[in-house]
Amino acid sequence: MSHGKDDRKDARDIILKESDISGLEGLEKIEGPWFDKACSLDDVVSHYYAIGFQATHLGKAIKIWKKVEREREKVTVFLAYTSNIISSGLREIIAWLVKEKKVDVIVTTAGGVEEDFIKCLKPFLLGWWNADGKWLREKGINRIGNIFVPNDRYVEFEKHMMRLFEMHDELTPSEFCRELGKYIDEHFDGKVKERSVLYWAYKNNVPIYCPALTDGSIGDMLYFYQKMGGKLKLDISPDIVKLNDHAVDAEKTACIVLGGSLPKHAIINANLFREGTDYAIYITTAIPWDGSLSGAPPEEAISWGKVGKHADYVEIYGDATIIFPILVWAVMKG
Repeated sequence: MSHGKDDRKDARDIILKESDISGLEGLEKIEGPWFDKACSLDDVVSHYYAIGFQATHLGKAIKIWKKVEREREKVTVFLAYTSNIISSGLREIIAWLVKEKKVDVIVTTAGGVEEDFIKCLKPFLLGWWNADGKWLREKGINRIGNIFVPNDRYVEFEKHMMRLFEMHDELTPSEFCRELGKYIDEHFDGKVKERSVLYWAYKNNVPIYCPALTDGSIGDMLYFYQKMGGKLKLDISPDIVKLNDHAVDAEKTACIVLGGSLPKHAIINANLFREGTDYAIYITTAIPWDGSLSGAPPEEAISWGKVGKHADYVEIYGDATIIFPILVWAVMKG
């Protein structure tokens, strides 16, 4: 059976359907940096928005955070991060943001609190991903990804925690975090404490909320302390009022989320009481397909009223240790 010109024309029409570009006027063209002209990191990052894929999301995050900075007097900035963020070298970037008063409210996990303090005692070490778990256990070394934390860090940490426990009868988790910052200020030298999130939060009166404060080494030590007759009580109920009031009393809010889990939900749920946050930047590797909060996109939060209906938001899929330094540099130094 032969095919004529009409058949070829029909096939061509199917493959190359006529374009209708109405409604696409004004869209930015896809174009990356030209390295003959790029002389700095700023030159490269300035092109991210037009690169496409997740680079465009990072470019949008830069635009959103710069807008927040322009409206800084009106915007209360919430920062949420999980403990692995402090395990990594992102700790120093967060400490700098708190020092420079770029953040107003912090929510983190137990590890996000205790590991900041532990690093004032001794550093974490760069290990490797395929380390044998049995070998590490025999040597008394804990592994967080490719980061090693020898047990002697926790032994030293416990000595300081027991002193702190004995100084108080009852605290909220945010008061406990403030006391840790005060303790660092009084017991460590400038070079050590200037890299601490807890220290700068104490100095600049930035509250750190940790609803799951006992879910870590601090909880282990509280267990031993209570078994020895210790009387310290941690009361979480006043903190939920304070956290929610930060959102309720704000003219505008911005939520910056590194990772997911409890810290993410704590800050966006606080913003539910004001019909949602005005700005949101999520950086995550979690997927939405299992219905978990960690992977839930901003659009899902809009359905709950936790991100505002008219909010400016973006979600970046990727490793925060790669993305966050570029984002902070581009906004604060670029």
